[in-house]
Amino acid sequence: MPLEETNGIPTLVLGDIRVHIVSDGVIYWDGGGLFGLTPRTLWERVYKPDAWNRVPMHLRCLLIEADGKRILVDTGIGDKVPEKARRYISLEGEKRLITDLTRIGVQPEDVDIVVLTHLHNDHCGGNTYIDATGAIMPTFPNAEYWIQARELADAMFPNERTRATYLRENFEPLQKSGQLRVIDGDTDVVPGVWTTLTPGHTAAHQCIVVEGGGEHAVFLADAVSWGIFFERMAWVPAYDLEPMVSIHTKKRLARWALHHDAWLVFQHDARYGIGKLHEEGERLRVIPMTEG
Repeated sequence: MPLEETNGIPTLVLGDIRVHIVSDGVIYWDGGGLFGLTPRTLWERVYKPDAWNRVPMHLRCLLIEADGKRILVDTGIGDKVPEKARRYISLEGEKRLITDLTRIGVQPEDVDIVVLTHLHNDHCGGNTYIDATGAIMPTFPNAEYWIQARELADAMFPNERTRATYLRENFEPLQKSGQLRVIDGDTDVVPGVWTTLTPGHTAAHQCIVVEGGGEHAVFLADAVSWGIFFERMAWVPAYDLEPMVSIHTKKRLARWALHHDAWLVFQHDARYGIGKLHEEGERLRVIPMTEG
């Protein structure tokens, strides 16, 4: 079984590639946003909300060691969150992701590549930090940050619906420092690691696929943020900009996962972080491999 632990951090070992599931902590978010048009009477059977109708959202990221490179996938929400917002989402602690990386022996300057699934604040807020002088600086000073061209364009010119989550402070300093690399479509990162377009949540959302030792894994990000969205294809988060495209993407990912018996890493699911997809008659079910 390729699943082990590294100083308490879940790690998938796929041949010569090590995939560490690190975290930027947990936030609490409105359940209605997560489950969209699905009535609360149905979704609360999956997870009971708190008194403010919130459910926990884990902020899992990956640190992939492959081909002599250290590749970070997403950077969480970071520490630039205003105090009022921190209280609302119950965000605790500082440098949460950096602490997890340290546990596996990785310092910020050791990261070679940061691959961003998309530019929503809870996925890329940790790209940058505020230094002692008040300047916003890259968190990973030696890394090249990769993002889809269409995603960057949408973030640079947001609309009324996306303006609150596309924050220039998360990507403009990287443009100024020359660290931002724009990619277009499915892209190889290193041998055995590549990005694949998975639109729906945003037009140019991407997942990260890893292949090694005869095993496959995929970091699903917001294409399938909770396992229940595989099991209930019609359930679509309110945050998905193109709901029917999201459903098509989920079906495509499900077929791929079943064909490869792939390890699935769920970024936000509060119940489990890693699972595998099984067919049971005409239904799909996620078998958890780790608890939340």
